[in-house]
Amino acid sequence: MQRILVIDDQPHVRSTIAIALQAKGFHVVAVDNGAAGIKEFEESKFDLAIVDIFMPGLDGTKVIKTLHDRAPGLPIVAISGVPLKSSGRTALDFISMVPELSKVVCLQKPFRPGDLLHAMEQAMGERAA
Repeated sequence: MQRILVIDDQPHVRSTIAIALQAKGFHVVAVDNGAAGIKEFEESKFDLAIVDIFMPGLDGTKVIKTLHDRAPGLPIVAISGVPLKSSGRTALDFISMVPELSKVVCLQKPFRPGDLLHAMEQAMGERAA
């Protein structure tokens, strides 16, 4: 059974992701902040991480960089739904500009479970490439 780490500060997003993935047979560990996510990652092995970009404290880009430093091949799906005021774009629009984050698969909130599963498959494919 594949283990998925979900890091998102919004309780309804975490629970929705967890329910959808558990229904598909994944083992899900969901936490509400970046520091807790890194701690979980250090204590257990995960096959994929789903990381919110905008969180209080340790933001998602720093979490992703830390996870990649510790496990360079870890597939990651970045999620965000907060548009930037000046442009209306989200953080996901800028992730590919950061070299350490270039292989992260991005998914815009809100999304459907099928969209999440597709993004996870894409991230797993990136790892194999």
